[in-house]
Order: sequence, then structure tokens, then C-alpha cells
Amino acid sequence: MERIICLLMGYGFGLFQTAYFYGKAHGIDIRQHGSGNAGTTNTLRVLGTKAGLIVLAGDCLKCILAVLVVRLLLGKGYPDMIYLLCLYTAAGVILGHNYPFYMGFKGGKGIAATAGLILSFHPYFIIMGVAVFFGIFFTTHLVSLGSLLVYLGFVIEMVVCGQSGVFGEMSQAHLIEMYVLSFLLAALAYWKHRENIVRLLHGNERRTYLLKKNKVDVAEDGRKE
Repeated sequence: MERIICLLMGYGFGLFQTAYFYGKAHGIDIRQHGSGNAGTTNTLRVLGTKAGLIVLAGDCLKCILAVLVVRLLLGKGYPDMIYLLCLYTAAGVILGHNYPFYMGFKGGKGIAATAGLILSFHPYFIIMGVAVFFGIFFTTHLVSLGSLLVYLGFVIEMVVCGQSGVFGEMSQAHLIEMYVLSFLLAALAYWKHRENIVRLLHGNERRTYLLKKNKVDVAEDGRKE
């Protein structure tokens, strides 16, 4: 029951669509421009770096807050499985972000929300996430590649940390459940990025820059990217 509660609570937090609301505040539906994705990268391309950073912060924060609430409410009652419950909560946030019911289940790809998970889960994951993503991004400027490799690193580190006792006195059954959930989140991310993966393999994935102009004209019909 506690797992379902965490999933539902996370989904509620995930329904705050930062890109959508920010776009509406500036007179557009972000889903009708650029790639059509209600996320950080598309917002950055369509509305600029400031907008992209605001959306990134908002989508990260909603996952951080959801995980924090679970730690505060359930940490003392479930000390041996709090990491698992936090992961379920973050999964709910990602599902709410990707599939918001009030937007016809058309949201983002869950990467910024996943960044919130990484920042709030355990310090070891912060080191891995920051090093992998920014290492890839600043050398290739391929957001999708950095995001996919972060997820790969996340799953690997989850297993390594779990088997090394980093998560405390968790039972092996709970650890395995956490590994499976991590793998499913990674699989979802790869599925949401399936078109990006094809472009990466063909060498024509679009590059994104923070300090160079890469805005998309909001008046044009969005080319799916």
C-alpha cells in the first residue's frame, strides 16, 4: 500500500508542467513548437536559455520536494526501505511529468525530473550524474546522449551501491525491487528518446548550446526533433 501511495503522491507532484505553464505565461503552447516536447531542451530552443534554466529548475524541484515529503512522512516508519519508497515517489513524478492526464498524457521525457531524483536520492548519485551529463554535454553538446548515459550510470550505480551496503539495512528482496524499478525507469527514458537514438546512430542529432543562439522560431511549424 505504501508503494501505491508514494506513486500517486509523486504523480501529483509531476503534474506541475513547468514548460507548459511557462510557455502559456508567454503566450504559446510549448507542445506546438520545436520538437513538441514539454521539457527543458525544447523550452531552451524555443524561448531561450533563461526559460530553459527556469523549466529545468522547476522540474527538478518538483521531484526533490516529493522525495523530501516522503522522507519526512515515512522515514521513521520505514527506515529499512525508505530508499525504495523514495524511488517509487520519483517514479510517480516522472510518470506525472511524462503523462499528465489534463494534457492528454502528452508531457515531457522525464530527464529534468530524473535530475531531481539524482540530486535527492544519495550524494554518490549526484557525483555520477553531474560528471557524466556535463562531461558529455560540454564535449558533444548532445543533451540526449548525456541523458541516456546518465540513466545507464544510474542503473549501474544503483546495483553497485545496493550490493555494497550503501543503502543501509535493506533486505535483498527490497534491493532487487529497487534494481528492477531503476531498470524500468531507464527503459522508459530510452523509449521516450527512441527518435533521438535513431538520430544519434545516424549522426544527425541536433546539438544544443547554452551560450550560443539556438532558438526556434515560435511561428514556424515545429519540426519533430
